[in-house]
Amino acid sequence: MGRELQTVGVVGLGTMGAGIAEVFARHGLSVVGVERDEDAVARGRGHIQHSTDRAVKRGKLSVEDQQALFDRVTFATSLEALADCDLVIEAVVERLELKREIFSALDKIVREDAILATNTSSLSVTEISVATQRPRRVVGMHFFNPAPVQEFVEVIKTVVTEPDVVEDVQALARRLDKVPVVAADRAGFIANALLFGYLNHAVSMVESHYATREDVDAAMRLGCGYPMGPLALLDLIGLDTAYEILDTMYKQGRNRLHAPAPILKQMVTAGLLGRKTGRGFYTYEAPDSPVVVDDEQTPKPNGAETAIRPIQQIGVVGSGTMAVGIIEVCAKAGYDVRYVARGTEKVDKVRAGLERSLEKGVQRGKLSEEERDAALRRITGTARLDDLAAADLVIEAVVEELSVKQALFETFDEICKPTAILATTTSSLPVIDLAMATKRPAAVVGLHFFNPAPVMKLVEVVSTVATAPDVADTVAALAVAAGKHPVRCGDRAGFIVNALLFPYLNDAVRMLEAHYAGVDDIDAAMKLGCRLPMGPFELLDVVGLDVSLAIQRTLYLEFREPGFAPAPLLEHLVTAGYLGRKTARGFRDYAKA
Repeated sequence: MGRELQTVGVVGLGTMGAGIAEVFARHGLSVVGVERDEDAVARGRGHIQHSTDRAVKRGKLSVEDQQALFDRVTFATSLEALADCDLVIEAVVERLELKREIFSALDKIVREDAILATNTSSLSVTEISVATQRPRRVVGMHFFNPAPVQEFVEVIKTVVTEPDVVEDVQALARRLDKVPVVAADRAGFIANALLFGYLNHAVSMVESHYATREDVDAAMRLGCGYPMGPLALLDLIGLDTAYEILDTMYKQGRNRLHAPAPILKQMVTAGLLGRKTGRGFYTYEAPDSPVVVDDEQTPKPNGAETAIRPIQQIGVVGSGTMAVGIIEVCAKAGYDVRYVARGTEKVDKVRAGLERSLEKGVQRGKLSEEERDAALRRITGTARLDDLAAADLVIEAVVEELSVKQALFETFDEICKPTAILATTTSSLPVIDLAMATKRPAAVVGLHFFNPAPVMKLVEVVSTVATAPDVADTVAALAVAAGKHPVRCGDRAGFIVNALLFPYLNDAVRMLEAHYAGVDDIDAAMKLGCRLPMGPFELLDVVGLDVSLAIQRTLYLEFREPGFAPAPLLEHLVTAGYLGRKTARGFRDYAKA
């Protein structure tokens, strides 16, 4: 039986430390908060006051409970005030020497049976623990910001941490209504080790001018359902904090994907630290404000000077789910659509699918009967590619095989009128390979919809080195007219979304492969700690492990980055036929349909 901890100390009452103190006090524990001087104590108390005032205003805390919470907190400017605490958690800035100094001092003050914990998000708990004479009673207790809201806590054990210490800290986390996950002492632990590689990759994408900050952020919010885009999240975390975490992880693991992007250090040196200074990747109306204001990098709205080709008739080639969705999107946007499928039977099947989908829209109140009927009148089906001769834009949505698509684009080149734009919905193949199958590469563009096309807002507009600017502008304008959010990028493997998403998923597989953490713990870390809609293994099983492996192989071949090499475990599962939900077995087992 572990002991129940009653009195806790918190060293450092910045945003994180004050939040941790509030969490303890909310759940009935006595709290001693320590800062270096009275001014810092006042700021820490102010953080708790502001947070609890907001909770009272929202009806999540009564005025009486707020007062009771403050009655449980004692503020001090000396570590001596922590002498009788059962547990002391340190939450100062991420500097190893400072943390070691604090732990060395605490070691001489607290009781023999007290537990010492650090809230570090990246530093070695082991290196901190050896500053004491009791490394066996030192543990990591990593809360996520804001601590009163975030449910996840990483409990970090070193090679010498006593099991009962880990158990007591886990039990304490559960008393706080948190979900604790135990991990070993490794750079970044679970969540940050996966999150910051992704964030760093996003920075590199913007630094190389591959895509704008707005488009990268929109791509991950709309394409993956993330609560924030990576650049906005970095501004919230603080670029100095992000740099320190990445630098620490790189020094420990020597993984090039964790080597901080050069622009991060430049921005930190210039004092552009994100929201807290009023400027980072974005500019804010004031320090600590969440309100973004325009700056010199803010994209200008499309003006009259932008050349847009007139689009009246759209051709769509394909009969799969994506093709049917694109046909529906274009017809509902008011365009005449002529689709081509192989044979009369498939033509009829596509029509039936469109009718069902549009009828569902009526039943759900998202479409009127008149709008449904008007959309259906705009759609005609055919089994002949020659019937696309009058189309202003032709969108290819067939199987992801380069030879099939190239043959199709050769045919488009012969059939379509000289002014027609030719687009591909490929999610992984080089658009330039399709463009060069024609005599009009300037008119070829990538138009990558996300599945299901009628629902997903994101469209990636992919320009090759040969794509004419007015071609990209025209399809982007069409996407806007269809109620979509276009983001622009160059013709590179993975475009924006897959290039950021799949290396992160691959890293999660490597973490599992190394027996560092289990499937459930890693999924919990990313869902609860980072507020992602799905954990990496949950998502991999939905996408399909074979599809995921193919995309990861494509990324590796394109970038030749060792960290992008597919995890062997992923290769083995695919070889064994464990492809995820569609085979009822992947990283988890599923009930067969």
